[in-house]
Amino acid sequence: MSNQLIERHEARLAALYEVSSQLGKSLDLGEVLNQVMDSIIQLTGAERGFLMLYDSENGDLQTRAARNFDQETIEADATNISRTVIERAINTGEGILSSNAQEDDRFSGRESVIGYQLRSIMCAPLQVRGHTLGAVYVDNRLFSGVFEKDDLGLLVTFANQAAIAIENARLFTQTDQALARRVEELSLFQRIDQQLNRSLELNQVLSLSLNWAIALTNAAGGSIGLFEDIENEDTGMLDGSPIRILRLMVFRGEEEHSESRLVSLDHPIVQKIMADGRSILTNDVSEEESVDGTPASMQLAVPIQQDGIITGLITLETQQNIEINREDIAFVERLSDRAAVAIKNAKLYEAIQDANKAKSEFISLVAHELRVPMTSIKGYTDLMNAGLAGPLSDQQKQFLEVIRRNLTRMTSLISDLSDINHIESGRMKFDLQPFDLREVVADVADSLRERIANRQQTLHIEIEDDLPLIFADSTRMAQVVSNLMSNANKYTQDGGEIVLRAWPNGRYAHVSIQDNGLGISEENQEKLFTQFFRAEDKEVREQAGWGLGLSIVRRMVEAQNGEITFESILGEGSTFTFTIPLANME
Repeated sequence: MSNQLIERHEARLAALYEVSSQLGKSLDLGEVLNQVMDSIIQLTGAERGFLMLYDSENGDLQTRAARNFDQETIEADATNISRTVIERAINTGEGILSSNAQEDDRFSGRESVIGYQLRSIMCAPLQVRGHTLGAVYVDNRLFSGVFEKDDLGLLVTFANQAAIAIENARLFTQTDQALARRVEELSLFQRIDQQLNRSLELNQVLSLSLNWAIALTNAAGGSIGLFEDIENEDTGMLDGSPIRILRLMVFRGEEEHSESRLVSLDHPIVQKIMADGRSILTNDVSEEESVDGTPASMQLAVPIQQDGIITGLITLETQQNIEINREDIAFVERLSDRAAVAIKNAKLYEAIQDANKAKSEFISLVAHELRVPMTSIKGYTDLMNAGLAGPLSDQQKQFLEVIRRNLTRMTSLISDLSDINHIESGRMKFDLQPFDLREVVADVADSLRERIANRQQTLHIEIEDDLPLIFADSTRMAQVVSNLMSNANKYTQDGGEIVLRAWPNGRYAHVSIQDNGLGISEENQEKLFTQFFRAEDKEVREQAGWGLGLSIVRRMVEAQNGEITFESILGEGSTFTFTIPLANME
């Protein structure tokens, strides 16, 4: 998986996690509806969006929220949308995506699409436990191809979470006395949601879900598990087909279990739940009927469902004729909905972590395998340059010089990739010690002096006399300063000026590297610290580089408890400033 794809997944997961964590903070229906619509527009980049709900009295689908990109309410006379798209999404129970409704055979003939000149459209139903509340609809009337398949997946995922928040807000607004316990429960669910969404570690999410289920019912214990496929080693099947089982991962009761328990789909309770898709309450439970093998007076088994698919099971047990009532069942069912969302986020996060680990191992392997042949190439090139293979012609010497330059570039790339890999995997070690920044700056300046002189550039170093020792890794700090000064040298025209300044400010030293070179456009500034990013400007492309330096600089500065910022004006130059802690002189 590419770095860009991983970073995109991470960004999407972070954005989804951020907006999802805000949903449970309000139970005012109007506020929730606007918040849902604003969040969807933020996640998808739509021009405008609409949220429709079924009226509980007459069953009509009514627009309850209409918002634009600027988080403003759209007036009623401007709600020009495609009812056909909405009806199809609700009837099929699936998200709808049209890159250009004007040319989409499904909708191009509809009056609303033609009359309102609709183009990019997405729509997803709002569903809670098989019940459809309505739908969310976003579009862009000016441009085609605004939305992609990933955007639809994000919309459907968020719509499932939003439907729960909307249902809670609708129920909360009802004043019937029979809902008093439900209102109290909703307030409790706010705390539950915050706890569940605070963690992205799967076992922690499972444990929290089971703890809440046991604490707020009459249960004496229980278990929670997920369905998964395992290799079938006992059947003797030649094709080695995997079999599906329920793996109970967390147990609570009189005895704690650290090992997981595998439950076959042939188990009578599991089999019935998979067939019916509903909770099952069983009395006088024998060891064979118990999902976790514990006999009980009563057992409640509640499925965990994601997008209509049963992915796990929560089981609760009571002893000594203690009952689990209807309200307890309803509570655990609603808790399972929340657990499903948190589990999905945790599993997505696990997948990203696994991808990062695989990427890290791949980079380590490639770096190691490349270094060996590169060392041989460099060695034989040096021997030939030294004349040990006989005299060389001028053309041969030129060819060897090309080889040497490219070996240097490859060595630099491997070193940069290794640094990023070590930082991301947490394996880069920093030897934090007090030292004088002046010495590091002097060494870096000496190493770059020839390159700066070759371009007739002027280097000024201005370090305040009262700058104390800093507390960092001197080797890594030299790498940071060298990278920033090298960039200033590369992207400043011949005869330009580079100024390095350093001064104390509170508990930190501030270091800035300023140039009067090419500068950076506002568009490129947003991507500047992205790995492998390089501006398309011809003058930038003429300079050797891989687009990794600034990403490494930022990670190294932040790993040593500092921060980095920059200011730049296209055509006038750039200033990069980073902070690093001062040593404790006491």
